[in-house]
Amino acid sequence: MTSAPTAHQRTRDDHASEIAEDYVEAVADVIDSQGDCRVKDLASHFGVSHVTVVRTVARLEQEGLVRTSPYQPIELTPMGRRLAKACKERHEVVYRFLLSIGVPERVAAVDAEGIEHHVSRATLERMRQMLDIDM
Repeated sequence: MTSAPTAHQRTRDDHASEIAEDYVEAVADVIDSQGDCRVKDLASHFGVSHVTVVRTVARLEQEGLVRTSPYQPIELTPMGRRLAKACKERHEVVYRFLLSIGVPERVAAVDAEGIEHHVSRATLERMRQMLDIDM
């Protein structure tokens, strides 16, 4: 049963990157809609404490995804912006696919948020082909 550890390892790896992906996507969305993003914006968005956001943003900064300094807005690095764009595109493909198979909008929105982090490139590409979209 050699494929099980590989599948489980991929799921564990996906879980490890979920928070980073969700945060950079949220930072990009807030910047695009409000002009800048602050810790309070993310705390409100995710329904978490200021401390949780500060710790997560510090980790993202160590990973080279954001830049921040005390009392200043959070900025995405070029790498962070690329990741946010890829996450948003992946989410949109999964969401559209779920709608195309008849999943109600509200359910598709919630399901896409979880599925987007675990869908393989091959599956995502097949979804794109079936939807006839190029992103």
